[in-house]
Amino acid sequence: MAYARNGHPIHEVIAYYWNNKLVEMSKWPGFVEQFTVDGKGRAPRTGEVWRNPNLANTLETIGREGRDAFYKGDMARTIDAFFRANKGFLRYEDMAAHTGEWVEPVSVNYRGLDVWELPPNGQGIAALQMLNILEGYDFSKITFGSAEHVHLFTEAKKLAFADRARWYADPAFQPAPVARLISDDYAAERRKLIDPDKAAKAVDAGAQLNQGDTIYLTTADRDGMMVSLIQSNYRGMGSGMAPPGLGFIFQNRGEQFVLKAGHANSFLPGKRPFHTIIPAFVTKDGKPYISFGLMGGAMQPQGHVQIVMNLVDFGMNLQEAGDAPRMHHDGSTEPAGQMVAMTDGGVLNLETGFSYETIRELMRKGHQIEFADGPYGGYQAIKRDPDTGMYVGASESRKDGQAAGY
Repeated sequence: MAYARNGHPIHEVIAYYWNNKLVEMSKWPGFVEQFTVDGKGRAPRTGEVWRNPNLANTLETIGREGRDAFYKGDMARTIDAFFRANKGFLRYEDMAAHTGEWVEPVSVNYRGLDVWELPPNGQGIAALQMLNILEGYDFSKITFGSAEHVHLFTEAKKLAFADRARWYADPAFQPAPVARLISDDYAAERRKLIDPDKAAKAVDAGAQLNQGDTIYLTTADRDGMMVSLIQSNYRGMGSGMAPPGLGFIFQNRGEQFVLKAGHANSFLPGKRPFHTIIPAFVTKDGKPYISFGLMGGAMQPQGHVQIVMNLVDFGMNLQEAGDAPRMHHDGSTEPAGQMVAMTDGGVLNLETGFSYETIRELMRKGHQIEFADGPYGGYQAIKRDPDTGMYVGASESRKDGQAAGY
């Protein structure tokens, strides 16, 4: 609340994207008035102090009066009136009826470490499926950045994302067979589909089953409590629609529904769409060990797997695991929109740092390699020494972020 009321300097990356999205967002009601400097249509520059008194008032009211101030009070009435005025459909009754849920995380063991993710409607178990598949290979004999490393990672991703497109949805409407998807037996079946010498052009979801502007932060206290948290409005700055006087922009995650009747993730009233944001956690011998996350839509499970592999298989420290060059595969069948199926193997993006020898060998295996500037996510992490209780922090070099101790 203090940052909203008193202001804070805008970091370089945020200033860049804010200015980049300015024209697109300015067409939506409430944006110019609340998310440009003095309401005059200019985005803040790098280092300029940004204040959001409307958001400060909103947070202060919620802190004083509790969650009902937002869902059942004047804020909900303001939101109702805002959508009525702009031909939207969200109503006071929808706000008042909303409830949050506690969700039990799920895990797989990767070479002695338990990696924890949240189940659908998020995509966290895609990381667990990939890790299960990759555990069947001996990476002590595979070099980081080699063609074999990148190839096996990419093919495991394709298989996990085929299931992601088919099964991940709101479990209240379509329960996913999570236990089966993250089982060792299922991973062994899927692993058999990987050709070590050839990139798959198309993959199907498993047949033997029972019928998306993100921030990440992690924090820890002196008593050993660790928190892994991720939040996103989707699509850069969300919908761009800002209700008057409240100081925030609505998300537009509804874009993540499938426009196909009968699909697990099809659009229905009261249903949550498939969600991309996933915090992660690692325990060792049943004790908190690493709290981490990596921003970036479909890059998130890919990034989680790369971080875990860098730490476990390639012996990197917490910062090295995030600084190492990353790979990003795009083009898998998505659990959203019209669900265009992958038929060409998709595209593999590699950051600077992979050798030409690796790139040439990947091309020989049939991978389509393309340059991309930016889709590699943003990583933050804290590791706790289980013996001393001391913490180590790591922060992304590709984004605005820092590791700080107090």
